Amino acid sequence: MMYRIDNIKVPVGVEITKEHIAKRAGIHADKIGEVRIIKKAIDARRKSNVHFVYTALIDTAEKLNNLMEYSELEYTFPTGKPRKMRPLITGFGPCGIFAALMLAENGYRPIVIERGADVDTREALVEQFWKSGSLDVKTNVQFGEGGAGTFSDGKLNSGIHDRRCRFVLETFAKYGAPEEITYAAKPHIGTDVLSEVVKNMRKRIIECGGEVRFLNKLTGIITKDGRVCGAEVETDSGKYTIETDVIVLAIGHSARDTYRMLADMGTKIEQKNFSVGVRIEHRQSMINRSRYGEFADRLGAADYKLAAHFDGGRSAYTFCMCPGGVVVASNSEEGTVVTNGMSYFARSGENANSALLVNVTTDDFNSSDPLAGVDFQEKIERRAFRLAGGNYNAPCQYVGDFLGVKAEDRVLPSYRPGVTFCNISEIFPDFVTDTIRKAIPEFDKKLKGFADGGAVMTAPETRSSAPCRIVRAKDSLMSNFAGIFPGGEGAGYAGGIMSAATDGIKIAEAIAKWED
Repeated sequence: MMYRIDNIKVPVGVEITKEHIAKRAGIHADKIGEVRIIKKAIDARRKSNVHFVYTALIDTAEKLNNLMEYSELEYTFPTGKPRKMRPLITGFGPCGIFAALMLAENGYRPIVIERGADVDTREALVEQFWKSGSLDVKTNVQFGEGGAGTFSDGKLNSGIHDRRCRFVLETFAKYGAPEEITYAAKPHIGTDVLSEVVKNMRKRIIECGGEVRFLNKLTGIITKDGRVCGAEVETDSGKYTIETDVIVLAIGHSARDTYRMLADMGTKIEQKNFSVGVRIEHRQSMINRSRYGEFADRLGAADYKLAAHFDGGRSAYTFCMCPGGVVVASNSEEGTVVTNGMSYFARSGENANSALLVNVTTDDFNSSDPLAGVDFQEKIERRAFRLAGGNYNAPCQYVGDFLGVKAEDRVLPSYRPGVTFCNISEIFPDFVTDTIRKAIPEFDKKLKGFADGGAVMTAPETRSSAPCRIVRAKDSLMSNFAGIFPGGEGAGYAGGIMSAATDGIKIAEAIAKWED
């Protein structure tokens, strides 16, 4: 029989053994057969007693009356009917990749178009931009194989509770991610590993009869009587049309021209709340000491997650924290500045960084236009570009200068191509910088050193989530046009790699079930 054993405590520096598990289960170690670790976390609530906490599955012939037998439900894709036409998937980020993989493995032979380049070409073009400030608007941190998440920490933790999440983690591990992501409490892949995983998943899609076409951009959707019948695609060599009755919109949150095309054709789009702010950097060693105390040198790079709520409905929170990472230029349009954070798998960089964001509500747009949030973002990004000198440098300011406090040991900003020190308050609406000023001291109460004057802020972080939502039906997952399936972050239904990937699976299931 298989049992789940929770809350197995193991000291730092000690490997978990059957004896640890047996003690928690209340049986002898020799009565335990197969063991599988399904969760590993660090408990750092008390700095004097930092330890690991495990959850394990054990196979034993013993009857453990204090525990329920464990039975694991494996994910299975629903049986569906064949389709006359090949589904078209637009975008090859987490949502598009998993939608394509599920459809390909189940005989639907999807066609994937991605406006950016393959990941190897993409990495070279992004590195060139970071070195020289030469932006490629077709292929960049936002556009290309793997989506925006490719240039991130590759974090795979999520707040959603969906049986598909386990399948997503196992799939990533199957295609090259480390096995530990299947049990770590806060799993991550890192940009360097994720790029290889994405390539392996692409190969599998092609092996199963799918196609992946890079530098192919969706420019129009052809409909008849409220139903999809084709797509218009643009490439470097010209335009062409794909005949299809299914289009998955896995476009990502930066495809602003696609949002406008969809709005012009009558696709129902609505405003939604999102957040904007800065990237804040501290020394990783300080974060480690603050989180782990005397155990700081014996554990890996520490992370954190902070939030504060203020009168008037404003709140601030940290997001996409990158231990041992760097702040990166994430532009996809000329004349703008956009920041994000990134870590490699080792998380060995000198600095830690995180988005420090303030909530923006639809009331802040002062417009009924469904794409007013896009305009809100663009204005901030263009002001940042001008303020920093118009050369893709990013506006930067030390916390000491921002709050009027002393800064002794200043953190060097990691952003490339470069930074321009200035007053970041000139970029944002007043409510954003006012809330950040309130939040930093509050966060320091929870994470000592957060408000140190030597910490540095680079602006702006504007694309933590989509600024609008492409409306879809709850059951069919289709838009107001039959055959259009909006999904992932760009459609407003996900907030990270895991939720976007699971949404892609849901869409593939919906396509398989659709009887038109």
